[in-house]
Amino acid sequence: MTTPITVVDDSAMARKMLIKALPSTWDVEITQAANGIEALDAYRAGKAEVMFLDLQMPEMDGYQALEQMRKEDLNTFVIVVSADIQPMAQERVLSLGAIAFLKKPVNPQEVEAVLKQYGVEL
Repeated sequence: MTTPITVVDDSAMARKMLIKALPSTWDVEITQAANGIEALDAYRAGKAEVMFLDLQMPEMDGYQALEQMRKEDLNTFVIVVSADIQPMAQERVLSLGAIAFLKKPVNPQEVEAVLKQYGVEL
């Protein structure tokens, strides 16, 4: 079964690198978003069973997007992907409902391990 995922980052290059790090056996339909507003639109349209979310973006950052999804009854797996690896940032996103925090650049094995940990079918 195809899994709808959304990759959110204001950098097109970062989105491309993350998409390349996804398991090759994973049957996905990928939506890309450049900020939190676009991420929420994809989420509301049912295109984000799994979301890879950057934190630092213009217009609406990852924290604000997580807060809004929480208000709307978050029902997606959100994996934060950020260069900001400070413990407080990690704690904050996990408290807002993210299931994991991966540092940039992403490691394909770490992506696969997180997905398997949460029972995502690859």
